[in-house]
Amino acid sequence: MKTTIYDVAEKAGVSISTVSRVINNTGRISAKTKKRVLEVIEQLGYQPSVVASALTGKRTRTIGLIIPDVANPFFAAVARRVEDRGRELGFNLLMCNTDNNPETEDMYLTLLKQKSVDGIIIGTTTRNHRVLKELLQENLPVALIAQDIPELTIDVVSVDDYLGGYQAASHLVSLGHKRIAILLGNMNRTSDKYRLQAFRQVLEDNGLELEEDLVIRTDYSLEDGKRAARELLTSPKRPTAIFACFDFLAIGVYQAAKELGLHIPDDVSVVGFDNTILASIVDPPLTTIAQPIDEMGRQVMDLLVREIEGDKKTKQRVILPPELIIRQSTKAIP
Repeated sequence: MKTTIYDVAEKAGVSISTVSRVINNTGRISAKTKKRVLEVIEQLGYQPSVVASALTGKRTRTIGLIIPDVANPFFAAVARRVEDRGRELGFNLLMCNTDNNPETEDMYLTLLKQKSVDGIIIGTTTRNHRVLKELLQENLPVALIAQDIPELTIDVVSVDDYLGGYQAASHLVSLGHKRIAILLGNMNRTSDKYRLQAFRQVLEDNGLELEEDLVIRTDYSLEDGKRAARELLTSPKRPTAIFACFDFLAIGVYQAAKELGLHIPDDVSVVGFDNTILASIVDPPLTTIAQPIDEMGRQVMDLLVREIEGDKKTKQRVILPPELIIRQSTKAIP
């Protein structure tokens, strides 16, 4: 027979409410009593029912995280940092991978609500604002990471994408490059839009024209980055440099260049964005724009937990600065 909270209370010689306070880490309980209850919980192998807690209006100590692609090292790193911070604060994490599919995203949002999670962190494009608005109207704490939806009043932690795009383009222009291509996602993320705006601005400020055939949209995958890069690198007017708006896309450029017998940075300079583990292990190491992933994960979890705990009433938009990391994938035009 499954062990119940009544069994724990009886064996520990305390009330059911005392066991509940120990489990939820609430109220004032002596260290001796808490130690005794925890020992009994371990002895009996008691596991509190999350569903039962939700039904009684208690917190489940669970937070949902929705990301577009766990195979992308950036989102894998985000998930790890969010999970680590959540554990430090006493919360478990349910991670949902959408594979950039909006239907899957909607399904997970509904599922997490049904699971009575205490809050949700979203790192996807969230095209269906209706579902998100419903969650906010129901006062379910929700926060965004690495993206923004300006028209919604919601907690956001992201990097300054405009500044990052400006840094990348400025670096390539400073090296003498004039024909520079840019690889983007499908423009559903605000990050794509801001990085492209900055890229255009730098070229305009330096009297350079951005030809539309050098603005390539992808589906965010490594394979699509490779396809797009191959298209660029085999064109009659091949660019001398490529700004890939995600490290994942930059690796696609590396693969395409290798298959075509081209060398980075001698034949084409490459700049990425994210500074994931990939940037330091590829050959040559990738020049990229670093996102402060650890800080982003920590801050988004802190904002969400503060709202869950009732410690804050207003929404915050936290925009963190990026950093240009220069490695060996870029060089000056002779």
